Amino acid sequence: MSINARLRGSVRLPGGHALVNGFAFESRGTDSRRALLRNGHELEVYDLDEVFAGERAPGAVFPLPWPGWDHGVHSVSPDGTFAVFSGQRAVRAVGAGGETLWEYRHACWGPEIGHPHSGDEQEVCRGLEHGSCRVSDDGRLVWAHIVTEPEKDHWEERWVVLDALDGRELAALPLDSMAAGSHHLSHPDGVHMGLCIGMGQDGILLYWARWDGTELTGWNLNETMDRILMDVHAGHEGFLTAEHYGADLRLHALDGAVLAERPAEPTEPVEPADDEDPHSWNYFCGFVDAGIVIGSTVDPDEDEENNRHWILDAHTLEIRGTVAYPQGPAGAEVRPLGDGTWLTYDAGTETLNRWTLQPR
Repeated sequence: MSINARLRGSVRLPGGHALVNGFAFESRGTDSRRALLRNGHELEVYDLDEVFAGERAPGAVFPLPWPGWDHGVHSVSPDGTFAVFSGQRAVRAVGAGGETLWEYRHACWGPEIGHPHSGDEQEVCRGLEHGSCRVSDDGRLVWAHIVTEPEKDHWEERWVVLDALDGRELAALPLDSMAAGSHHLSHPDGVHMGLCIGMGQDGILLYWARWDGTELTGWNLNETMDRILMDVHAGHEGFLTAEHYGADLRLHALDGAVLAERPAEPTEPVEPADDEDPHSWNYFCGFVDAGIVIGSTVDPDEDEENNRHWILDAHTLEIRGTVAYPQGPAGAEVRPLGDGTWLTYDAGTETLNRWTLQPR
């Protein structure tokens, strides 16, 4: 069954593709939906509601502390007064005027054991490996995925909790990972933080943790999982994951228990033949609102005309239908905002589109 989408707004936003196919989107509960977009040597912060209301200028702009470093997942405080950057050798907080507020040094994500540094902080070592950071929703903490100095030719990665005021380490959790990259997901309850670590062909690690002001409690969901942490919603009891290669979507309780599962559906009326590659879920999916999940399947032959966006029940992951857009297919990627709308991006026109379901 087709479900019609209604266009809520369009805006030209260069670099906006990172919102639907990357980690440039930062949500804080139901009231804050922001884009963190790199533009040259600066990080521009946009309030998405204001952008679609006609405000084209970013609400805040922060100079990148290491212009040559284009990896890491960064974060901005709830009030927009400072940004925290995940660098190759440090986590750094930067004020609105570009001043360094504090810096938390760590080992280099560069892959060579014992490789020297010239002393120039702008030096970028070879390798694509990186960590990530996230300012808590109350603005008091910074969670960061970092790497320590190698011992006996072996790195140890850690998940650290820092004081957002001065960068002081409050707690640390050792991780059994060798990351290619990572991202954080803040739970709307304001207590729990999620961390997803990608290790390339070696799979995915997924963690949740909470800091009660005294003790850091963490738990991993990796014994039976190889899954990407995708989304969580304030009005829902579970979080959403996608299997590493897109075989299925799952809804989980916070302890990892599977509440519902949805295998990838074919985009054609008939099942693929035995010698055809299976269809798969695209990685970027999530909650349109507390009752609806949106996700997309990718055609194995990379025929964009056969990509589909699916509307699923948020509690059972049962299919309600496929999305029908007024102008035809809207691309493979989709970014739900949790408020009843979702985003797609037209790379040809650099246009960000915001959609909602057409009332019946």
